[in-house]
Amino acid sequence: MIEAGKIWMDGKFVPCEDAKINVLSHVVHYGSGFFEGVRCYKTTTGSAVFRLKEHTDRLYDSAKIYRTEVPYSKDEFNKAIIDTLKENNLDEAYIRPLVYRGYNVLGVDPTKCPVNCMVAAWKWGKYLGEEAMKKGVSVRVSSWRRLAPDTMPTMAKASGNYLSSQLIKMEAMADGYEEGIALDYNGYVSEGSGENIFVIKGGIIFTPAMNGSALPGITRDSIMKIAADLGYEVKETGIPREMLYIADEIFFTGTAAEVTPVSRIDRVVIGTGERGPITEAIQKRFFDIVEGRIEDKYGWLTHI
Repeated sequence: MIEAGKIWMDGKFVPCEDAKINVLSHVVHYGSGFFEGVRCYKTTTGSAVFRLKEHTDRLYDSAKIYRTEVPYSKDEFNKAIIDTLKENNLDEAYIRPLVYRGYNVLGVDPTKCPVNCMVAAWKWGKYLGEEAMKKGVSVRVSSWRRLAPDTMPTMAKASGNYLSSQLIKMEAMADGYEEGIALDYNGYVSEGSGENIFVIKGGIIFTPAMNGSALPGITRDSIMKIAADLGYEVKETGIPREMLYIADEIFFTGTAAEVTPVSRIDRVVIGTGERGPITEAIQKRFFDIVEGRIEDKYGWLTHI
């Protein structure tokens, strides 16, 4: 069970057990919420939030796509995130900001319902397990595909969109895998249930382009910059399913997953069956930055 301490709700801190909404709130019935997953890391020079500005920008973009005006400025929301960490005495944490349509009337039209906001934070380790960071995870290609871009806006990190992710994740786990990979509407590789994906072949790093119904990941963007600085060529392109099976290395990225290797897909061993050398180099550079062991030349860390 999540132990979130005090939660920021519409400008006030309330104990987690009292952070309640009406069951007739629009978000409960129609999925009209927009959220982020953000991490605070304990660095050598104190605690710092990773890419706070970019996460808040994406949160507001998601709301805008769904014609929802957030009732706080970005600076106010960023302050709420930092204040939530301080209120709960957290030096490292997973942070969940949420904007959602609340209680007034029911019906598909959300515009008559208020826009409410909350921020929660709690201690959370490695999303797919500590051992997975070296050994990798076993995944399957899902029978569920990602939505076509003219059906739902996949660039929005919206609550309702994650029903698709739940199907992918549950199917994978029911079949004995730790995660699933979805194909896009054209049959090319899209992403995991909650992660972007990178495929390495012949020393070149491939990742699906943003026309493949994948979320534009902030960790994805970070890893592309890190990989380029390490001297690797990164290509955004369509990736056919069969390329997964003959890849030298594959890894997932995301705020929760960070940089997690993939060891097997559909029970086919990928490379050596555990973290490969390029994945290891990228993973090391990523954690060196976010944990403060080397200079944050990108300006990604906001110290609290």
